[in-house]
Amino acid sequence: MNEIMRRLLFLPEQASTFAYDVDHLHYFVIIVTMVASFGVGLTAIAFFWKYRRRREDEATPFISPTATFEVLAISVPLAFFLWWFAIGFKDFVKLSSPPPDAMDVYVMGKQWMWKFAYPEGPNSVGVLHVPANRPVRLLITSRDVIHSVFIPAFRVKMDAQPGRYTETWFTATKPGRYQILCTEYCGAQHSKMWGEVVVMAPEAFDEWIKEQQRGLVSRVDILADETSQVTPQGSLAQWGKQVAVYQGCLRCHNVNSPEPATGPSWVDLYQQKTKLTDGRQIIADEAYLTESMMEPNVKVVAGYQPLMPSYQGKLSGPEAAALVEYIKSLRSERTVQVTGGEE
Repeated sequence: MNEIMRRLLFLPEQASTFAYDVDHLHYFVIIVTMVASFGVGLTAIAFFWKYRRRREDEATPFISPTATFEVLAISVPLAFFLWWFAIGFKDFVKLSSPPPDAMDVYVMGKQWMWKFAYPEGPNSVGVLHVPANRPVRLLITSRDVIHSVFIPAFRVKMDAQPGRYTETWFTATKPGRYQILCTEYCGAQHSKMWGEVVVMAPEAFDEWIKEQQRGLVSRVDILADETSQVTPQGSLAQWGKQVAVYQGCLRCHNVNSPEPATGPSWVDLYQQKTKLTDGRQIIADEAYLTESMMEPNVKVVAGYQPLMPSYQGKLSGPEAAALVEYIKSLRSERTVQVTGGEE
């Protein structure tokens, strides 16, 4: 039945776990809508015939519906809309909650190409390699204008915004090649901003990663562009450390212990609950870390003065991604032990 509906609606193949959830909601909405429309149409035709005027002087009768009819006429459609919402909201929460063990990949949109970077390398332009049956989280940003990552076969789409990080995730189920499109108009060659996801068997992907990592050291990273001020070497986190030194970040942020300095320590900062001066509490995730670089005075951490300058225009998209990955790598010994299950 699934395959019949997919072909009837001209949908692309289903190559991720999320694709089935999206399509089943789609089928449900379409079937209910078509059945309801067909029923309304038949009822209208029946009424046209039954209540047609039979003579010239016949007056149209005034019909007052009962309370029961009015309740049914309102509650039945409302029940279906609430049902659709419940299913859609469940899927939205699922898409917004990547598994803790998801593999991270940084994605940068640029007129008119997609660039991909793995935390430990490698990096590529236009082609994203992922393993089958493993969750993959995309951390997405843009170097210039708003773009939007859309993988039709996976049924996932997320905007790429300059100076921000958005995220989405998927678990690919079928090895193969799948198209990536940009669905936000971004300039003259928007329609040519294509990319490709190459889904590999897990063993083949692991071997591919190892082969690519052998050439990482002292290699100019393909993710870099003309706006990068530091020649990238090694992994993304190692490049982030170079950027932090070049930009003078270590004068205000401690990277050796959780003890604060002029600014919050970067050790154990990632995914930490952080209280702001306005009383709100946020999680220091990729989006917050990037925002704090570009607009540091928007969310000031409690106990600190708003002294940090904005790095909007000073950091390229890849450099911001590298800095975020460097901060994520800074964990104290206690955090490592807890993560490893020793406490």
